[in-house]
Amino acid sequence: MRSPSVSQPPSSPGNAPVAPAVAPSPAPRSSVRRRLLLGLALGVLAAGGGVWGWEELIGSHRVETDNAYVAADMADVTPLVAGPVRSVHVVDTQSVREGDVLVTLDDTDARLEVERSEAALALAERTFRQTEAKVQALRAQITARGADITSAQARLTSARAVLRRTAAEAERRQALRAPQTISIEALTAAQTARDEAAAAVAEAEAAIAQAQANRAAAEADLASTLALIEGTTVETAPDVRAARMHRDKARLDLARTVMPAPVDGVVVRRQVEVGQQVQAGQSLMRVVPLQAVYVNANFKEGQLTHVREGQKVVLTSDLYGKDVTFHGRVAGFSAGTGSSMAVIPAQNATGNWIKVVQRLPVRVQLDPQELKAHPLRVGLSMTAEIDTSARE
Repeated sequence: MRSPSVSQPPSSPGNAPVAPAVAPSPAPRSSVRRRLLLGLALGVLAAGGGVWGWEELIGSHRVETDNAYVAADMADVTPLVAGPVRSVHVVDTQSVREGDVLVTLDDTDARLEVERSEAALALAERTFRQTEAKVQALRAQITARGADITSAQARLTSARAVLRRTAAEAERRQALRAPQTISIEALTAAQTARDEAAAAVAEAEAAIAQAQANRAAAEADLASTLALIEGTTVETAPDVRAARMHRDKARLDLARTVMPAPVDGVVVRRQVEVGQQVQAGQSLMRVVPLQAVYVNANFKEGQLTHVREGQKVVLTSDLYGKDVTFHGRVAGFSAGTGSSMAVIPAQNATGNWIKVVQRLPVRVQLDPQELKAHPLRVGLSMTAEIDTSARE
């Protein structure tokens, strides 16, 4: 028997039979995803390894800060003598060389003081030479008084001899007068001769005493005069030296009326005008030695563990950008942090104290040749990176 046939609805263009959809194979898509994920993971690992390697091999040996600024040891121009300003030869921002004249003071009083001190020196030298001549004169006078004493002693000896003879003659005649052997006139003459001889002896003794007194006075005068110049010359005598030092000081003050630039650099903060009366020590201007500027890099305290003097430093300036690189070395460390060196140091002994990471200034010496090619100005911002690999 035939099985009953199943009637099919008539086909029509709008009701055409649809073939069953074939599901895509999942295997190829999963493989691509796995490869992508694997590549991404490997890339992340490689990047992480690169960062880790850079940090371990390079980054761990470098510390960097952008809290760094150009500084310089500025030279203060101050007068050493007081006086009115005659002329000012520079203005702010002007470049000067060491020795260039910056300011000139009126030198009238200084020149007069030089002349007065030179006259005082000449007088002191002349007085010393007069004292030397007086010493020679006193020595000659002492010698002459000695000769006077010798002469007086000779006269005294002669007078005493005459006195003895005349006294003996007078006694002899006095003895002869008793028996009326000689006349009264002869006796009187003998007695007169005796008296004259006695007077001559007294005169000779007085002359000796006077000569001795004169010599003693000359010796005393010589001693006091020698005390003034003994052991000295016209070059070393105290009075002459004092006068010479006064003369030299006057000349120095005259030279100081002209104020030269102490260093090569640029003039800043000029505070002086013609006609102004300035005092010694008053600041007139400053000269910044741009060829000798340095950098104060303020590193956090935790960055300084391995920083040592002499380590290499690479710097860039906001003025020139990344295209210009400066090279330097660590020259030293400040003795204290910026806050501790402030005029009013921070007071942390309060109940609301909050710990703040401190920064310590590190001085970086720059290459002079690089500074010559690319000058820096004081106060400019810098970025500094220290290579701490050299830790000896």
